[in-house]
Amino acid sequence: MPTSPREPSFPSSNDPHTARQVAESFGVDPERYDRARPRYPDALVERIVAASPGPDVLDVGCGTGIAARQFRAAGCTVLGVDPDARMAGHARRTGIEVEVATFESWDPAGRTFDAVIAAQAWHWVDPVAGAAKAARVLRPGGLLAIFAHVFDLPPAVGEAFTSAYRRVVPDAPVTLPPPGQAMDIAARLFDRFAEGIRRAGAFGEPQRWRFDREQTHTRDELLDLLPTTGLLTRLPADRLAQVLAEVGAAIDTLGGAVTMPYRTVALVAKRTGDS
Repeated sequence: MPTSPREPSFPSSNDPHTARQVAESFGVDPERYDRARPRYPDALVERIVAASPGPDVLDVGCGTGIAARQFRAAGCTVLGVDPDARMAGHARRTGIEVEVATFESWDPAGRTFDAVIAAQAWHWVDPVAGAAKAARVLRPGGLLAIFAHVFDLPPAVGEAFTSAYRRVVPDAPVTLPPPGQAMDIAARLFDRFAEGIRRAGAFGEPQRWRFDREQTHTRDELLDLLPTTGLLTRLPADRLAQVLAEVGAAIDTLGGAVTMPYRTVALVAKRTGDS
C-alpha cells in the first residue's frame, strides 16, 4: 500500500503483486528507506498486540524492520519474511531475524504464530494465496493484521510531481492516478484484501481500523521520502534529481515545509477453528 498517492498503476492494476521488478526494488537504498518511511501509530501496535493470543509475530514483507522493531519494543518475538536480501540485511543489522523469500513461497517448516502482520506490503502478496498461507501458519485465534499509511500530497506539490514525472519519464509503463485519490485507491485495495481473507474460509469477518493524524515534513524530509516509493525506486539518478528539484521548488513556495493529514488503515481478522 502506497505511502504516496503517486504510487503507480501497474500493468495489471488489479494484480500489483505480479509487478515483481517493482516489488523487489525497494532495497536499492535500504538506509534511506528506513530513515525516511514513517513509523506506525503506537495505538495501532498496542491494539494488535492486545488482540493477539500471544507474542509470536510473523512480519510479512518486513523490509528494513520498521514495524518489526515497533512490535519487538512492545514485547513481541518477531520473525520477518522479505523477498529482498538487501532489505533483509538491514533489518538483521537492527536485530530482527529475517528469512528471504516471497511469502507465497516461504517454507514455515512447521512453525506457527500468534499474529501475522503486513505493514505497507500486502499489495505485493497474492491476496487469496496470501490469506490462505496466513491461515496455515496462524494458531487458532491468531490474528491477521494488514495495515498501511495513506496520504495525499498538497495540490501544488502533487501537481509538480506529476508534471515533472511525465516529462522526465514520458515512456513510463505506468499511469499516474489523478491527484487527491489516495484514500479511494486505498479503499479499493483493502476491499480486495478483505475478499481474499473471506475466500480463505479460515477467518472471521475482517474488521477495519483507522488512525488519523497530521504530520509535518520539511522540504528535505519529503524529498528523502519520495524516492522510497515504487514509482521512483528504479529511476536513474539524473532523472530522479530532475523530479525532486521541481518538487522541492513547489515545497519552497509553501514555506519550505508541508503539513499533511495521514491516515493509517488496518484490516484485521481472527483465525477460526481448532487447527
